Amino acid sequence: MQREKVYIYGKHALAEALESMPHIIKKVFAAEHALDADIVRILKEKNIPFSPLKGETQNVGKDAAHQGVIVTIDPSDLLLDLKTFLSGLDMTKNPALVLLDEVQDPHNVGAIIRSAAAFGISGILIPQNNQAQITGAVVKTSAGMTFRVPLVSIGNVNQTLTILKEHHFWAYGLAMEGSKELSQEKFDAPAVFVVGNEGEGIHRRTLELCDVALSIPMHPRTESLNAAVSTAIVLYSWSLQHKDALQ
Repeated sequence: MQREKVYIYGKHALAEALESMPHIIKKVFAAEHALDADIVRILKEKNIPFSPLKGETQNVGKDAAHQGVIVTIDPSDLLLDLKTFLSGLDMTKNPALVLLDEVQDPHNVGAIIRSAAAFGISGILIPQNNQAQITGAVVKTSAGMTFRVPLVSIGNVNQTLTILKEHHFWAYGLAMEGSKELSQEKFDAPAVFVVGNEGEGIHRRTLELCDVALSIPMHPRTESLNAAVSTAIVLYSWSLQHKDALQ
């Protein structure tokens, strides 16, 4: 599980972290007048230190839209372990999860987390290796939803899939050449949607472990959709059959 310090940035990211998971915030750096009185009051109430913004901008990249606010968090406080997560999951509601399989672009990871929040997904499973982790770019792209959707740190993807199937999850691999079209599937069991690498897709052995390889019908002029867009379409389709997940 991650232990390094991570920098997130922007007023919205700080507000979301304060509302949902204030315990992960280690320190706030802010330019003069960047924080309103309510935020300052909350920081003081929660004993979260804050200092003037000086050289911290170099830690988020010159193109980061930080709005004069940079926050350090401990990502290990943000991630759950799989056993703890599964023990608190209500299986009677046929929940759905997203399992990332070496998704490299942090903007894709952030967009997937945002879609998961929008469509009532119960958790995002993030491998520790060969996978974009939680960064400032992920938090920014997720529009703060990183702090609202449970994030689960996992080891081996195939072992995790095996565990989930033992817990009665039905595994779906998102594959351009999938054997079953999305519109044909009835999602009537707990589901885990596996999203593969942007260039290579899902690993062959991982796809073999999936119960269904799902494809999205597209106009022939389009070769493919990116990982985040494909995931959003699939999650929306799932949510149409699970209206209670949107409540």
